[in-house]
Amino acid sequence: MILENFQKKIQIASQVIGTTWPLYSFVTSNPLSGFENKHFEKAVQEAKMKLGGNVFPETATFRKALQEGEINEKELIEQLTENNFQETPSYYLDKLDSLPEKHEQNSNAKLDRIMVKWLMAFMDEGLAEWEMPFKEDGFYSSWRILSMYDQEMKINSLADLPKTSSEVLDKILKNYTEQEQIEIMEYHLAALPGWTGYIKHREESNSNWQQKFSITLQDYLAVRLWLANHFQIQVIQSCDQNPNSDSNPKLQYHFLKAWEKSWQNKLISDLKTQKNTKSETEKVPDAQMVFCIDTRSELIRRNVESKGNYETFGYAGFFGIAMDYQNLEDGISRKSCPPIVSSAYQVSEIAQENKEHLLDRFQKRNERKKFNQYFLTRMKNMLPSAFGYVEGSGVFYGFSLLSRTLFPKSLYNPIRNNQLSHENNSEPKICHSHSNEMDTNDIPLTEKTAIVKSAFDLMGWKQFAPLVVFVGHGSHSANNPFASSLDCGACAASPGRHNARMLAKLANHPAVRNALKENHSINIPETTVFLGAEHNTTTDEIVLFDSTLPNSHTEQLLSLKKDLRNAQETATKERLGITKNSISEVHKKTNNWAETRPEWGLAKNAGFIIGPRTLTKNLNLQGHCFLHSYNWELDKNGIALEGIMQGPMVVTQWINNHYYFATVDNEKFGGGSKISHNITGKFGVVQGNGGDLKIGLPLQSVNESDEKLYHQPLRLSVLIQAPKENIQEILLKNNHLKNLLDNEWIYLLVIDPTSENNISRYQKGMEWVHTTKTEHFSENVLAEI
Repeated sequence: MILENFQKKIQIASQVIGTTWPLYSFVTSNPLSGFENKHFEKAVQEAKMKLGGNVFPETATFRKALQEGEINEKELIEQLTENNFQETPSYYLDKLDSLPEKHEQNSNAKLDRIMVKWLMAFMDEGLAEWEMPFKEDGFYSSWRILSMYDQEMKINSLADLPKTSSEVLDKILKNYTEQEQIEIMEYHLAALPGWTGYIKHREESNSNWQQKFSITLQDYLAVRLWLANHFQIQVIQSCDQNPNSDSNPKLQYHFLKAWEKSWQNKLISDLKTQKNTKSETEKVPDAQMVFCIDTRSELIRRNVESKGNYETFGYAGFFGIAMDYQNLEDGISRKSCPPIVSSAYQVSEIAQENKEHLLDRFQKRNERKKFNQYFLTRMKNMLPSAFGYVEGSGVFYGFSLLSRTLFPKSLYNPIRNNQLSHENNSEPKICHSHSNEMDTNDIPLTEKTAIVKSAFDLMGWKQFAPLVVFVGHGSHSANNPFASSLDCGACAASPGRHNARMLAKLANHPAVRNALKENHSINIPETTVFLGAEHNTTTDEIVLFDSTLPNSHTEQLLSLKKDLRNAQETATKERLGITKNSISEVHKKTNNWAETRPEWGLAKNAGFIIGPRTLTKNLNLQGHCFLHSYNWELDKNGIALEGIMQGPMVVTQWINNHYYFATVDNEKFGGGSKISHNITGKFGVVQGNGGDLKIGLPLQSVNESDEKLYHQPLRLSVLIQAPKENIQEILLKNNHLKNLLDNEWIYLLVIDPTSENNISRYQKGMEWVHTTKTEHFSENVLAEI
């Protein structure tokens, strides 16, 4: 009963911390997810008290945005006046500037340092050559056995330590009220939110490391509270320790709202100036390409569309397949669908027909590669060989270092990499996923059909081109611990290529096509072939996995490849702001081990547009918007839209909030500068030689320099073209979505096609505010959408 009681309190207290994701699957999630049940303004202030740090942009950021017109002055004055701030914006900016800068003091530095030492030793995932003993017994038990050997702790006997973590908590907390116990737990969990966030992640995911070497938040609290009591450190936070360096949060909040509404108004203004493209889209496209909704897809989609008769769509990058993927190169199975979705399927690789010998050759080459890596690692780390090996091989490593430093572009060979890929000889196989074993039987036809049908339903598909390409995306960079953060967020920070290939295989299946035709009136022409592909977001190259393409489509494939190469060239020129050699430049960036910004990821994300491509096709959205294809006329009951709002909209809110908080305080909610990063345990980074585990993106992912921001810290504005009644019904059925809107973690704007495409803004309590007449769409856009 005591154990169960503590676990309930720990669960409540743990809401103060977010989830810290490991480097190998770094999901950009909201670090304040536990506060989402509160209004944003109140939530960030409460988080500031418990976690510290800044929760709004700096005054200089607001001033710059106002000077450059990103904040409309009229909008700002109206926002301030409505909330009883009667002076000018300049007056309030000066007032915010005059506030004394306060620095937080860590009164528990010794306690933190000791905890970090033990956590780094226990939670190591293969980086340390010598493991901490007794890890199999769990964190508290192993610490209890070994603690007497820590000279700093001065423990004489095991008898001085309780046998279980629950005994520690009971002994130390028994004289406090239940509320005080929760506050104590919150305080000590929030002391090291990076480490406790990763413990939380291990508990929730029950990873292989967690199954073998268990650590829980209860273990952490027991060790920390025992140490605090042992060193006579106060276990409960005193009132004067609450950090509150921001005495004008309401002012900052209203400056932020004015900035966000100014951005929304500009988006609406841009949308209403759209030109009619109807005549260009009446004929069947030469090819259709489905990209992830990722903001980086907007650039390449525009450039692909400009190169020929191509139609593009936006769809969540896991392509509707809730799967784990077993990598053929290392044998490790990783999640490849949104973290909020349970994996229903396991996907692995099998040989293509008549290519068993080629796949076998790949696997043997891969085994040799793994052995060579293992052998070299052992030679460096074994005591008898370490010095001699390093001395003897130094000259060869020296040449390697020089070449990688001086000629990164020349050493990057994407053509050869693609030729050596197993995807030329293998194809994905889908099975049911179970907790303890993998079912090797094929999944039923009904499930295959449902996966493919769902994709077409959500995107509002009307016609089929001869080539339909599902384009996942991934990022390629060198010497980048945060590389997975640049991969597909909808695939839990894995590349989306595997999901794209799987969906293409299912859509090509004759039985699936027949079932779609007979049961769902979706008639796919026999001449239509589906392909998987990958968009490399660092180089903007699109690799087509075409090894199974029939000869009848060879000419169309060659034409498409030529246009994709041209699209890569124009896209990279636009992204880098240069006029020549842009592809060479991105090859250099992707393979340069000194490059701190191989690409910008999803920086500048601020909007999520759900609607047909015609809403945005002629606009340069400058990477600000996620784009999900949707046709309300093919979704009269709103089922497809509900799926988009439940899944992709929530995931994009996670991403947006992660970038927001990593920008407003990169030290607290981000990763700090890459320059002083050290990898710990293969799963995270710390600054220097210790301290808290960093929970977010590094400074170089959101800033152009130490002082100049690149990402604009704005909350997500969602724009949907659908009947307002449909959206209201969805919100009434999904209270968690309504809460996100009511609490202003995201904004919602609706283009209602049943009301002359009038645009309305959602307000708390299911209220709607119509925009002015000048914000309606022009007649030519009305005719198109």
